[in-house]
Amino acid sequence: MGRFLLRRAINYLILTFLASSGVYFLASLTLEPQMNLLAKHPHPPIATVYQILNSQGVDPQVSVFVRYWHWLTQLVLHGNFGIAADGGSVNTEMSQRIFVSTELLLLATFLGAATGVVYGAWNALRQYRFSDRASTIFSYAVIATPVVVIGVTIRTVDNWLGSPIQYTGMYDPGANGFFAIAVSNLEHLILPTLTLWIVQMTLFSRYQRSTMLDVLGSDFLRTARAKGLPRRKAVIKHGLRTAVIPVMPLLVYNIVLLFTGATFTEKLFGWHGMGEWLVDTINTNDINAVAAIGVFTSGLVLIAGLLSDLIYAALDPRVRT
Repeated sequence: MGRFLLRRAINYLILTFLASSGVYFLASLTLEPQMNLLAKHPHPPIATVYQILNSQGVDPQVSVFVRYWHWLTQLVLHGNFGIAADGGSVNTEMSQRIFVSTELLLLATFLGAATGVVYGAWNALRQYRFSDRASTIFSYAVIATPVVVIGVTIRTVDNWLGSPIQYTGMYDPGANGFFAIAVSNLEHLILPTLTLWIVQMTLFSRYQRSTMLDVLGSDFLRTARAKGLPRRKAVIKHGLRTAVIPVMPLLVYNIVLLFTGATFTEKLFGWHGMGEWLVDTINTNDINAVAAIGVFTSGLVLIAGLLSDLIYAALDPRVRT
């Protein structure tokens, strides 16, 4: 088991390094940070423009390989992602954004995964009944609908009902004191969490239903029932545990990578997280920030891969041998 995880960790580290380097080169070769300064009226002298870019480590007159080496050594030796296009620290901005995304996504993703697995398994046990058919229609409708439309619909319904729930930003700017801010923060979490939960639960339930149907017709489950094991215990102990194994990599990767994938939800509800930052940094030609997001996302893939392997090994004893 230890050797298995060690090999996987080494593979993931190599892939993380290659992916992060690829993002840096892609951003450096396609983004034009000089346009941020040249678009001003009046714009600074050309010499000043390139002096500012050079201080940020994104001067296009310098070879991309030289810039990459400087960026890599600063990152490896000091953990420094450099200076953003607005002159601020990329590290500071990213730490704030990660906190916002974590607060917004943590509850919704885990709720979506747990309820999706249970709901999908329940529908498989009630195959072709009314509840299963209604669930199928609803699921396909949700999957076919863009997230932004779901979010706008929830906001519209909330306004139509005259609900007092506030949803823009992390909390009400007028809230004073720790308790008031905490309560306001929980209130602002309701609608974006509901949006993400609907999408995640629906997606996971369809995969879980499919794998559960395959397991329900398997020989080992029929053998367990023939030996006198009650149907509920056989389904939960043997069926569900086996059926969740193929879905587990999807669950883990989707939960972890949603940190940079909830762009529309963050934009719609005014949460300034990693997904929103990714779009903003591309629009502002911010090479260092885009590269930092690439490293962060690659690191998430590394974590997701290791978690997936650990959970897979816990559920399937054959992997441990």
